[in-house]
Amino acid sequence: MALMDAFGYAGKRVAVVGGATGMGAAAAELVKEAGAEVVVLDRAPVTQEGVTSITLDLSDKNSIETAAAALGGRIDALFSCAGVAEGTPGIEKINWVGHRYFIELLLERDAFNKGSAIGFISSAAGLGWEPNLPLLKEWLAITDFDAAAQWAIDNEKATYQWTKRAICTFVATEAYNFLKKGIRVNAILPGPTDTPLAQANAQTWLGFGKDYRDDAGITAATPLEQAYPLVFLCSQAASAISGITLITDDGYMSSGLTESYPAAAPIVKYFYSGA
Repeated sequence: MALMDAFGYAGKRVAVVGGATGMGAAAAELVKEAGAEVVVLDRAPVTQEGVTSITLDLSDKNSIETAAAALGGRIDALFSCAGVAEGTPGIEKINWVGHRYFIELLLERDAFNKGSAIGFISSAAGLGWEPNLPLLKEWLAITDFDAAAQWAIDNEKATYQWTKRAICTFVATEAYNFLKKGIRVNAILPGPTDTPLAQANAQTWLGFGKDYRDDAGITAATPLEQAYPLVFLCSQAASAISGITLITDDGYMSSGLTESYPAAAPIVKYFYSGA
């Protein structure tokens, strides 16, 4: 094997949850181009050519069980990309509880090949999980699908930010346990990215950090620009990387944290505070 082959996916089987649109679709296209057999699971219509599609609604336990069974076989990488915006009914299931349940079903039937990887899409909104670790671990300890969803509702945590923090906590907490199974787990935390979901919430999502991007002479990331680091993290080239929550925001959070871009400092410090 040539050294650069470690960045590719030749001969690998990959599942992309939420791969019909946005960053998930970009990841699916990228791994397909890199040689993978790709299965896209989504409740939205899948229009990509050259992939297998399975219907999956992460808010529906039965749908998750049916999709996990339909996936069959074994996989080398799972990209957990599906997500919805604040205020969407069932957000606690779609953004977090459903993802974990799907993974647990795959683990139960030993669906992951040794040396495989899981890559989540969290969000820069998931920052500040560390100060909330005790409460987040309380939520993650509830493995029953319905009970976990109800906990979020009862504790007023059925929110975009809290579900993204749950992903970060899961990645950090389970890195060791998954590694013993031969699986790596990581996440990217994108900043503003020009996806259909972002366009539907443009004022909030694409307006965030616009002054920073304007000053730096850049625009919001494209789905493909976010897919590149996500796909790398699940490749053999990243075999020493696990438990990472990688911020992919063009340096906005770092610049605010260090006050090298002073205008970002208040909001960035708010994020990191865990408030």
